[in-house]
Amino acid sequence: MSKFLSAASSAPLNRRGFLAATGALTLASTLSACGGGSSGGSSAKAVSQADMDKAMKTPTELVFWTWVPNIDKEVALFQQKYPAIKVKVVNAGQGVTHYTKLRTALKAGSGAPDAVQIEYQAIPTFTITDSLLDLRPYGAAKLKDTFVDWTWGQVGGADGEVFAIPQDTGPMGMLYRKDIFDKHKIEVPTTWDEFAAAARKLHKADPNVYLTNLAANEAAAWHGLLWQAGAKPYALSGKSDITISVDDTVSRKLGDYWGGLAKEGVIGTEPDFADSWYAALNKGKYATWITAAWGPSFLSGSAKSTAGHWRAAPLPQWDASKPSAGNWGGSTTAVIKSTKNAIAAAMFAQFLNSDPASAKMFATEQFFFPATKALLGDASFTGDAPSFYGGQKVNQVFADISSTVSPTFQWPPFLDQAATDWTETVGKSLADRTDTVRALGAWQTRLTGYAKKQGFTVTS
Repeated sequence: MSKFLSAASSAPLNRRGFLAATGALTLASTLSACGGGSSGGSSAKAVSQADMDKAMKTPTELVFWTWVPNIDKEVALFQQKYPAIKVKVVNAGQGVTHYTKLRTALKAGSGAPDAVQIEYQAIPTFTITDSLLDLRPYGAAKLKDTFVDWTWGQVGGADGEVFAIPQDTGPMGMLYRKDIFDKHKIEVPTTWDEFAAAARKLHKADPNVYLTNLAANEAAAWHGLLWQAGAKPYALSGKSDITISVDDTVSRKLGDYWGGLAKEGVIGTEPDFADSWYAALNKGKYATWITAAWGPSFLSGSAKSTAGHWRAAPLPQWDASKPSAGNWGGSTTAVIKSTKNAIAAAMFAQFLNSDPASAKMFATEQFFFPATKALLGDASFTGDAPSFYGGQKVNQVFADISSTVSPTFQWPPFLDQAATDWTETVGKSLADRTDTVRALGAWQTRLTGYAKKQGFTVTS
């Protein structure tokens, strides 16, 4: 079994457990405004080394909220280096539950943790309410070159703030069934035009098989495809001005493409991570899975009957001369601004994700896909050749993909509403095989109306 890609070699994976652990849940609940914390040292003025040394030698207990399984192992490394600092690890839930509890604690002004696990897409929800500590005064800016460039863009603020430290990522690629491709003489598509042609060819040859399934309940995947295509669906300026462009030219290109394939009936649109979807993967109903770097580990535990048949490739491209990818999933460690232990919490967030031993442990224990450049260039990671993928160096494939993810994609501060509205408009059009381009207009209208009701000034 693969050292890095065998997350569920002994038992079927639980979808929420695995995807929550990887930060790859469908777009999490990040709705209403919450009260920001009080003083926490968010000024960019550096904390003195003497003060930092003193704090790290002072007996302190930090509370850390996280859904990551077995993270006590990484936490232990921090406590070995700083024995005066004790970290209480609390699993406050996953997805909606986690963020709801955090918002409630922040609004109440008590009960919030010192440090917290937070997905990239959820960060704006908490920065807009001034709830996260700027980590620059504690040396975080020095870590910029440690991480893949685009991840640093995801944790930064408009004025150069560093609101979290990257932990793992989900650059998007394509897993495909080599045996099905070989049987039907299908070449691995390198462009979306080739992908569409292959979808038609395969389904015509075998009506029981589809090239892929674009789940009608998966707003996260759609956002990743928007990201790859160069879309800018959201652009927040300050705390009250936002541009919403989910119905622009790029979005309509995606709507026409995927909606057209759905209408033709040459791709599936069934909900993912459901029993029927698992069965379909095991039975060979779908010849590809458009997924992220956490997908190989997940699939190896969820489609065991297909072992040896799968391979990995980059996503097909809109412009083959300019390779690009989106991201789906991944998370960070942030510090709550109201913490009374700002120095210790900031040092913890940095150590947890930048210390080489800790970062590698995430890859080998939790099977996270790395955010650090060092690990993505480590031959012991990229050279792994799991038998489930026919001995292919799958980590290397996704490491290469990671370098093509754009650093400019932004998220809105009401992502759960965006996901809900997408499912009820665009997702529904895919499931019903109706007009997806028209559905984009409905999504735009609904989301714009919601943002205005929340007090935002909206442009499109």
